[in-house]
Amino acid sequence: MMGVQDLDVRFAEHAGDYQAYAVFGEGLHDVVVQQSIFPIDLMWELPQLAAFMDALGRVARVIVYDGRNCGASDPITDPDASLPETLADDLLAVLDAVESDRATVLDMSGGSGVFFGATYPERTRSLILANLRPSFPQFQEFSAVRAKQLALRVRTTEWLRIRNPRVAHDPVLQRWWGRASRLLNSPELTVRQFEAATRIDYEAALLAVRVPTLVLHRRDDRLWDIETSRAAAGRVPGARFVELPGGEHDIFLGDTAPVLAEIGHFLDEPEIEVGSDRTLATVLFTDIVGSTEQVAARGDDAWRHVLDAHDQTMDHVVTAHRGRFVKQTGDGILATFDGPARAVHCAAAILENARDQGITLRAGLHTGEIELRPSDVAGIAVHIASRIAALAGPNEILVSRTVVDLTAGSGLQFAPHGDRQLKGVPGSWPLFAVQGST
Repeated sequence: MMGVQDLDVRFAEHAGDYQAYAVFGEGLHDVVVQQSIFPIDLMWELPQLAAFMDALGRVARVIVYDGRNCGASDPITDPDASLPETLADDLLAVLDAVESDRATVLDMSGGSGVFFGATYPERTRSLILANLRPSFPQFQEFSAVRAKQLALRVRTTEWLRIRNPRVAHDPVLQRWWGRASRLLNSPELTVRQFEAATRIDYEAALLAVRVPTLVLHRRDDRLWDIETSRAAAGRVPGARFVELPGGEHDIFLGDTAPVLAEIGHFLDEPEIEVGSDRTLATVLFTDIVGSTEQVAARGDDAWRHVLDAHDQTMDHVVTAHRGRFVKQTGDGILATFDGPARAVHCAAAILENARDQGITLRAGLHTGEIELRPSDVAGIAVHIASRIAALAGPNEILVSRTVVDLTAGSGLQFAPHGDRQLKGVPGSWPLFAVQGST
């Protein structure tokens, strides 16, 4: 078994922030472990966790890292960063640092790996999801006082007994748990994580996953019920759900032999080539309000110069927000983004620049699965975003519920805009206006 002295912790950099990571193992495939349970520096100090990781390292090259706000990694300081996008950016930075083109994501934390796999299928060989959960509605009932109480409680042996009841009596585990939870992050950062979790919903990401997916859940888990996990797995196309014996929430504790066996069999399966022409993305449409009237007031030549300057500005703004400028749509643009918060901030910047140029815009956004084409995009998500944009008023940005659910932690504020029927799209759609965009 490896020892703590063998863990060579290094740092990956992304946009000026650093994530602590380490690599070990000798297997053929890369497995990146996504978790917010312990600092990687303490990983080898708990015998059972060390044994679990050592076994994993015999079948894979294992990449472990501290996400931001955890362990030795930098805190999240960008008030505009959403939690799903931040977690995905951290993972991308680590994969780039270790020169991993495609990896299996082993997500021990519930559901954030789903967003990565759906958004970046070209970087995801497969997903292994423990205790899958697309949302956390129980946190919505928490008062500020209760959230702070829970942030302290998760650092106690009482919480260890709730989370892993059959092994919580172990004094070695108790000492390690207390130390690991204290060094992972502060109670205040834990409270912020609870606050972000109240607004997260990965439902759209579940439906957009196209890579092979294995979902693991122990039968007697007292922390998160197995039926929620089973139902969520059923919404991931082609996912395999495995009910495991035991009651430990953390898959590296208790009887880990069945867990490791399932992971080993899954990694041994022949790799399936999954096309990267379908992905989860946020679609943005903009439209000029009253363009006919503005042409009449300014004249064709003057209006053409205004539009040329506006088009150049929009292209620059989209690129600055990591978006793809797809095409012009007559009086507006179509662009896509790998993160919904970036897309909303881009829309706000575009509207602001347009106002400076004497142009009034409206915008609409939706997050869903799209089909990528060489010079265009297609899919129902594109149609939904277009319909939403058509309902926006002057200098207004309207978004779908999905965009709201995936921008948790970003600081963006939304006001309900009522339920609307979207032409050609079944059902009633709750829409939201971005506050501060007018």
